[in-house]
Amino acid sequence: MRLTYDPRHNVAYLRLQEKRQQVETIRITDAVNVDLAPDGSVYGIELLNASELLRGEEAGKLIVENQMTGALVEVELKLN
Repeated sequence: MRLTYDPRHNVAYLRLQEKRQQVETIRITDAVNVDLAPDGSVYGIELLNASELLRGEEAGKLIVENQMTGALVEVELKLN
């Protein structure tokens, strides 16, 4: 899994599968698209206007939490 952020276009993309394949993009809202692989699994999630969507109590950080172990990993994000 990989999260990328393009500050020039203000787009974040959470890729859930490694191999790039033909995808079908489903528009969920004006700011969220979901890419589906041919087998129906989610390939990735695109966040348009990402700096607004990723803001909140933890603005500027991506926090990954393993709920089983309680382990946390924080990654600083450079958002507009």
